[in-house]
Amino acid sequence: MWADNIAKRDYLGFEVHTRLIKGLIDEPEMLPITIGVFGDWGSGKSSIMEALKKAYDDEKDKTTLCLQFNGWVFEGYDDAKVALIGAILKAFEDNKSLPQKAKEKVAKLLKSINWMRAIGFGVKNIAAPLVTASLTGGVSLVPQIFEWIKDLSNEPQKISDAIKGLDYEEFKKKFLKEGEDADVKAKYQAVREFRDDFKELLEESNVKKLIVLIDDLDRCLPDRIIDNLEAIKLFLNVENTAFIIGADPRIVRDAIRHRYKGLIERDIEEENKRVIVDYLEKLIQVPYTLPKLSDTEVETYITLLFCEELLDNDCMDSVISGFREFRQTDRYSVFGVDKVKEYISDSNIQDRLEEKVSLISKLSPLISRNLNGNPRQIKRFLNTFVLRKKLADAAKLSDFKDDVLAKLMILEYAEPNLFSELYSWQVSNKGYALPLKAMEVLDKDGKVTLGEQFAKWKSAVEWLQSEPFLSDVDLRDYFWLSRDSLESMSNVMTPPIVKQVLSSLMTKGQAERLIHNKIKDDVLGMPENLQHELYSQLEKHALANEDERKQIFNLFEYLINDGCACGKEFRSMCKQVGFKKKPSLKEIVRRIAAAHQEYNDLM
Repeated sequence: MWADNIAKRDYLGFEVHTRLIKGLIDEPEMLPITIGVFGDWGSGKSSIMEALKKAYDDEKDKTTLCLQFNGWVFEGYDDAKVALIGAILKAFEDNKSLPQKAKEKVAKLLKSINWMRAIGFGVKNIAAPLVTASLTGGVSLVPQIFEWIKDLSNEPQKISDAIKGLDYEEFKKKFLKEGEDADVKAKYQAVREFRDDFKELLEESNVKKLIVLIDDLDRCLPDRIIDNLEAIKLFLNVENTAFIIGADPRIVRDAIRHRYKGLIERDIEEENKRVIVDYLEKLIQVPYTLPKLSDTEVETYITLLFCEELLDNDCMDSVISGFREFRQTDRYSVFGVDKVKEYISDSNIQDRLEEKVSLISKLSPLISRNLNGNPRQIKRFLNTFVLRKKLADAAKLSDFKDDVLAKLMILEYAEPNLFSELYSWQVSNKGYALPLKAMEVLDKDGKVTLGEQFAKWKSAVEWLQSEPFLSDVDLRDYFWLSRDSLESMSNVMTPPIVKQVLSSLMTKGQAERLIHNKIKDDVLGMPENLQHELYSQLEKHALANEDERKQIFNLFEYLINDGCACGKEFRSMCKQVGFKKKPSLKEIVRRIAAAHQEYNDLM
């Protein structure tokens, strides 16, 4: 089995992405720069970050300083901005060869961020007005900042308690200037002063290039995501700096929408999108999206994972070296078992590798498409597969076939509702899913033709027409192995983006227009199988939580009106909920049926 850790070896051929990003950073005229390494959860962002760190650490030129920062680790800190800036300054402070002038500058900057923490300065009170102004064409900052200062001065004891050991008189002198003639710019002069001091610190430390790698930002709460991005833009983005941010862009967009919902909800739909796009472009200059793995890349990845399990370090290094050479001349073919054998002298290991890989590689196109070419999902799928095989061995199941288990598991992950239906069929027929017989009939072109009664299985046509066929297989043992998943699997393996969008849609009290924007941007922007996973989760929430049913029925109405193909889940939910003494739910179904004739039968 394989640990869900950052890869120490490159099994994905992602070295090309690392070289490209590093080349961009190393062009002096491109600095300062903020690069977004964008991709789904588990797509390989962290591996690229790790590869970048290693590449810079291995360089002889020590005037380049490369730091790593994990946004999620600092999720619990009181001020995300201070956590980020403080972590960077701590790296300078820990440098024993730092010149005295630079040490003094670090001390000054650390004191500055203590002031910022004490008054909540910067992100929530300064950054937000600055960014809002830039997005709305230059609204005056004076009233917003002046009101903030006045609010602070109304409760001096509260401020005094908050800053504790700090010099309150100095605090008043520096931050609480009053009077209409006072220069309001002085109220946020600290931002400019910090940038100037930070720039001088780099110069005095002989750091010609500072690279900060920020990973796992998309695991943070929405406000923390924006706090970190705005801290970079406002305080740290000075000459000779590069910030590389690994995140899922959909989660970042949702965080922007959350932070500036007051501004966004007042705008019309197209302007809403433009505000979010403009904002993201201001914070991240160069977006770089990682591609999903192709079928051949998935088969190569699976092959190398099994190699890792069977080979010692020296042999594995030889295989990876061969893989790199192969990729230099052929980027599109599989680096499979036949190629790997050239680097393995032990015939027993060769045979074991072929036995392990042959089954999964045969199903790699299905795995690729149903797991969205996502490396982490593939690794989790393989871990579950191996674990269930071990359970089958421990239980001494007779006539057990690995390929049947693998095929069932693909349906389990890709189409949980169909997997549940298949389970019901085999339960009522002593292990045999008899309706599969009608669906596994192939035409002369080797394709499945589904009748009207099996229309819901159209999304699984490719799965149906792939071997092994299951209609004549007793499935009871296989479902016994996966019994834990029938209720919980969809929750355990649901990608974070689905959970994020679900949580966002279920937020109470949001305007209808905002919900429609989220559906169009986030739901319809997801791959089809993830959309159905979202609809399935909504259905399960409705069945499990009666007090949320009206909200979820309303959500399905919005989804249907916006063109989402959620009819299967909506119908299933209606069938199971029932409508006796539920006039509010009946009214929603009536509206849907009136607008969409295909739902008239529900009436």
